[in-house]
Amino acid sequence: MSTYVISLEEGIWGGLLVAITMVIHGTGMFWILRIVEALKEHFDPLESFAGGLGLVILSSLLIIVTNVVEVTVWASFFLLQGAQPNHSVAMYNALLNYTTLQANYLPQRWHLLEALLGMAGLLTVAWSTGILYMLAQDFQDTQLRKRRRIRELQGKTTRKSARDGLPEGD
Repeated sequence: MSTYVISLEEGIWGGLLVAITMVIHGTGMFWILRIVEALKEHFDPLESFAGGLGLVILSSLLIIVTNVVEVTVWASFFLLQGAQPNHSVAMYNALLNYTTLQANYLPQRWHLLEALLGMAGLLTVAWSTGILYMLAQDFQDTQLRKRRRIRELQGKTTRKSARDGLPEGD
């Protein structure tokens, strides 16, 4: 049984892959927020339930696409290093490891990358969750404000109708 020792090459590649992942994710999240804001400005006020929910769903899909791009970078590296037999297997293993810790699918000289990919996935999924939470909260707040305004208008209309129905002098 051979002893595994982390190499400088593995550490450098791992650090570079984590950095690339974070750059892709940060850029992706920034663009998702810009797209959402542009759609809100264009369709202002976007208060319909379907429109607001549509923005949350669109954002979710764009977050998933961003994460898949990040996983593709890792899978491509594994493939280029000959650490996986083909792109499908590389994507499958990288995606599993990105979302949960799956170990022992890479050759021993790249084992550190399995842990680093899991950590990169944890960081980016947490970041994505924060963005999605923020967008979902905005959607919910908008719907609640809209509902309150409608109730207030209905209340004023009801009070005015009752007042208008009374004879003058009362």
